[in-house]
Amino acid sequence: MDPDVETGGKSMNKKDKQEDVAGWMDTINSMLENMDFGSITIVVQNGKVIQLERNEKVRIK
Repeated sequence: MDPDVETGGKSMNKKDKQEDVAGWMDTINSMLENMDFGSITIVVQNGKVIQLERNEKVRIK
């Protein structure tokens, strides 16, 4: 696949991609630490994560 297509027309070297992945992985880890029940959706466009969605459930006993 064309690297420009994967990054939305912006060239990214391997280090930039690793930093990008590390950034959203940190966000996901933080979201998980504060969630008891629910889901996290990762939205990808042109091979790049563009959005994280958190849907939390609150259980009433």
